[in-house]
Amino acid sequence: MENIATSLHSNIHNWIDAFGFRLNTSQTNRKKNITTKHYFFETFNFLEKSDTRHPERSKFLCFDAYGEKMKVNSLLDLQTAFFENISQLK
Repeated sequence: MENIATSLHSNIHNWIDAFGFRLNTSQTNRKKNITTKHYFFETFNFLEKSDTRHPERSKFLCFDAYGEKMKVNSLLDLQTAFFENISQLK
């Protein structure tokens, strides 16, 4: 199971790096060892929450075209939400 989580984390970061997402903010809660990062590209935003001791356990959250929260369980989830959001731009 750890390999799947590591794979998701690395796949998402490879994709956002290749696509040109920017890190907007990063906040760390030192007591809980949790880092929250906010990434954006054009009008699309998503969040990553990760344990600083176990980055492979990162959790991703984005918003669909209607502004509803959507938990990201795969790279395809993130890509689908991203392309739907971008297609709404006129």
